[in-house]
Amino acid sequence: MTEEAYILIVDDDTALLQALPQALYLRMPGAKVDTTDTAVKALELLKANDYDAIVSDIKMPGMDGLALLSRIQGIRPETPTLMITGHGDHNLAIQALRGGAYDFIQKPIDREYFIAALRRATQSRHLRRQVYAQQQALEQHARSLELTVLERTRELVEANAVKDEFISIASHELKTPLSSLKGMAQLLHRRLLRSSSPEVASLVSMENSIRRIEVLVNDLLNISSLETGLFDLRCQRRHVAELTQCLIDEYVSGTNPQPVIHTHFPEEDFEAEIDVERLGQVVINLLSNARKYSVTGSPIKVTLTKQEQTYTLSVSDKGSGIPPEMLPFIFERFYRVPGIEVQTGSSVGFGLGLYISRQIVERHGGRIEVESTPGKGSTFSLVLPLPSASTSSDTSVEDASLHQS
Repeated sequence: MTEEAYILIVDDDTALLQALPQALYLRMPGAKVDTTDTAVKALELLKANDYDAIVSDIKMPGMDGLALLSRIQGIRPETPTLMITGHGDHNLAIQALRGGAYDFIQKPIDREYFIAALRRATQSRHLRRQVYAQQQALEQHARSLELTVLERTRELVEANAVKDEFISIASHELKTPLSSLKGMAQLLHRRLLRSSSPEVASLVSMENSIRRIEVLVNDLLNISSLETGLFDLRCQRRHVAELTQCLIDEYVSGTNPQPVIHTHFPEEDFEAEIDVERLGQVVINLLSNARKYSVTGSPIKVTLTKQEQTYTLSVSDKGSGIPPEMLPFIFERFYRVPGIEVQTGSSVGFGLGLYISRQIVERHGGRIEVESTPGKGSTFSLVLPLPSASTSSDTSVEDASLHQS
């Protein structure tokens, strides 16, 4: 590659202008050489040609080599320039190197050294060209990738919008007939109980299936509401321990076989701003998961504690637990921990329960935490805010004014 170098030699010494190209042709057969005896003509050639290297004498009449070097740095800064200096001109050589010269050649010129230095310079220029070409190719490829990503993103956004619309329509269309079916099943259940019919057991199985389908439809409705920005909370002041016990009773009564649940509540109940339906959904989901991944009959513990500004509702089980490397992913959409089998009840679900639960808790201004040990069980904790002192005070004043009126 370097043998095909394109070189400019600038020197007012006619003998050198003849000798140096001859030396180059002998040792670099593919080289092409332009020569000129003035810096002014050299500048014209530089504007017209992209040389691989420039060789210039420092001491020349008119514009000298240092001035030419300065101009070269402005016109062709990437082109390596070798400066020829007279014997003992060390200060000029240092100035040249500081001015951007690639190397300097001392007179009398050692042709072997001259050729070796020129080869290094042209190799450097070729490598820079290669790097620049690769950089351009990479930038072009990056632009192409960016356009591709933008196009794919647009397609994904459109597909996601269609998916959201489908989920919303499908879940709403399913909810109405499902509610009717659930109501008819409950009515039939009561009639069969009154008549002591042996078909009650079969009806219970059907009701469980309806309940599982209802869970799936509600998950679809929730994810649709979350992604379309229609997921609103309707909070009201409720006693936390009382509500939690009601949710546990609701879960136990609708589960067969009934799970063993131990509760640990504070002696004095306290109030918080809660969307009963939404937070109830979270608690039921945690109880369901605790039962689902535990051996039948394994106890579940529900603990309620009050802190200064927050309260914590924890659901603990002695089930299979979750590997630590999987914990960062359990709150993602459609995620189900691989290798963890359901031990009690149905495995039906989309892997949306924990994702929706976290969204509900965060919209209450809280957070959901998890501690788990494989083979020993898991504890999911809801950390939620208590009403501020000013809010409680305002409520008390409002209640007092209502009583007075």
